[in-house]
Order: sequence, then structure tokens, then C-alpha cells
Amino acid sequence: MRQRSGKTIIDVRDLVKRYGAVTAVDGITFSVDGGEIFGMLGPNGAGKTTTVEVMEGLRQADGGTVTVAGIDVSKEPYRVKEQIGVQLQATAFQPHLTCAEVIEMFAACYRRPIDPLVLLREVDLTEKAKALNETLSGGQRQRLSIATALVNEPQVLFLDEPTTGLDPQARRHLWDLVRRIRDRGTTVFLTTHYMDEAEILCDRVAIMDSGKIVAMSSPRALIGALLDRGFSKPVVQQQANLEDVFIDLTGHTLRED
Repeated sequence: MRQRSGKTIIDVRDLVKRYGAVTAVDGITFSVDGGEIFGMLGPNGAGKTTTVEVMEGLRQADGGTVTVAGIDVSKEPYRVKEQIGVQLQATAFQPHLTCAEVIEMFAACYRRPIDPLVLLREVDLTEKAKALNETLSGGQRQRLSIATALVNEPQVLFLDEPTTGLDPQARRHLWDLVRRIRDRGTTVFLTTHYMDEAEILCDRVAIMDSGKIVAMSSPRALIGALLDRGFSKPVVQQQANLEDVFIDLTGHTLRED
């Protein structure tokens, strides 16, 4: 676990969001430090997607405050968008554009001059600069999506289930990319249904259920607290799992067309 910087980059206070008679987010409070990989976990319908959409300025809260990079999201949603990058679980790029052209198109939205090869190199897609984006594999499309989310040099990068549908090599390769992004100073806010992914990547996680945060700490601390309550599994945990076997037998190299 990385040492927390102590500088708050995201501050959520008493956040409430309702849809008619349904309270999707029920007065939650949490903060994220600069330079963290912070995970938000929860079953479907827990309220995590709504929470993230409010933080991104896509939805208006019904109560409470959300501050991102020192900006009140409800008051200045467009200014917040200049400080964040968003990678969606599935992104539909304009067809018939090369990967370099996709980067240039996104950069134009921010009126920023940028060398697309620099970003493509950062996500290990240099050799695909002239390839049409629709020819990319699933893992390559996810990395291109992350590259487009970095064109404005965001202070916070939101990742929505970034490894869904990827094979083990592509999945672990993307984990390495997320760590590199964090190590250069960008805060990463991650949602995922893969608990092993959250345990490996996240400095801290918040677990939501029924619109509330039911636990928040480092993965190690949460696991320790569960064991302290007397929890035990019926089988002895192994030092490796089937994915480790798969990687060991087939290698770490990405198998991409």
C-alpha cells in the first residue's frame, strides 16, 4: 500500500441522489487523496455508478456536496470536466479513424496540441498508430480508451470496469498501466466487480450497498478485520491460483493481432 499524500483531491459530503421514490445514494461521505488508486465496489444497484456520475458532473445531486480537484461539481461541472479523464467500460470510437487520429480528435475537444505517438507509447500502442481503431483487439481498445482519457492531462482518471472481457495477459498488462499512471501523479478512481483486481491494485476501497458505504479502508485492513471477527474458509488458501498457472504456462506476452 502506498503512503497517502494527505492532500484531498476528491471530497464527497452527505451525497444524496434520488430517482423518484428510490434513493440511489443515501447520504454518503468519503474522500480520496491525491496519488491514490481508490476503488468503489458494490453489487449491481448499490449506487456506485450514480455516485461516479455525480463526481464526473454527469448528474446533479439532490443533496450534499462533491468537490473534485478543488472545484464544486454542482456549481462548475464543465470546469471539472477539464480536470478529469473518463474511461468507460465500452467506448464506441468513430469508425475509419486510425488510433493516432482518434487521439487527435479527442485532443481537439480540449483545444490542446498533442503528439498522439506520446500517448500511444504510454499505453503500449505505438505500433498501432496507423491501424484503424475498429481492427483493435479488446485489450487494445481498452488501452486506446485510456489514452483518450489522458489527452487533457487529468488530475483524476475514472476507470469503469477496465478489464471486463480481457484475457489474463491483457488484464495484468492493464494493471501495470494503471500503476504507471498512478506513479506519475494521477489519482485513479476505479470501479470493478473483480475483487482480486481491487485487492491487488487499490490503496483503499469503499464498499457500497443499498446506497450507503458499508466499509472503507485498505483491502488488507478489511480482510484483517474480517478474520478478527472469526471468519474462516473451509479450504486452505493456496499461494497461487489457476490464473497464475495459465500465465506461467502461456507467458506474460500479449497475444494481439
